Amino acid sequence: MPESPYLKIMNYPEEIARHLRQVHTGGNWTTSNLKTVLEGISWQQATARIGSCNTIAALVFHIHYYVAEVTKVLQGQPLTAKDEYSYDVPEITSAGQWEVLVQKALHDAEVFAGLIEQLAESRLQEDFTDAKYGTYYRNLQGIIEHTHYHLGQIAVLKKLV
Repeated sequence: MPESPYLKIMNYPEEIARHLRQVHTGGNWTTSNLKTVLEGISWQQATARIGSCNTIAALVFHIHYYVAEVTKVLQGQPLTAKDEYSYDVPEITSAGQWEVLVQKALHDAEVFAGLIEQLAESRLQEDFTDAKYGTYYRNLQGIIEHTHYHLGQIAVLKKLV
């Protein structure tokens, strides 16, 4: 049987990395991404509290927190993340501080994607640091889903501020 030009063998780490990049900087089928949604948000808007909702800045910090912590694991460090610290956004009182947070989140997502691409496909089925956390695949895919979830919140908050 001749090989179909439409059938491509998928490299799962590359595919996961592509999805992570897309939710951060664009190109996914939802046409929504962190970079675009955050454009035009001032530091005052990013830190504005609406009722009991998290601020946009807190959500960006929260998304980045897990990316940064799992990046460390992919670099060979132990998992030290604690959910209780995931919203500990430093006080933002200037445009420069807000820009640093946004650029760090986008930059570190790219570093993370590069590390994911380097994973052996077989590693995706291994336990992520401990069996209680599930597989590498579950955790990497979970970060993408987590980012989409909070991206939706940020988009709504942006309309409200």
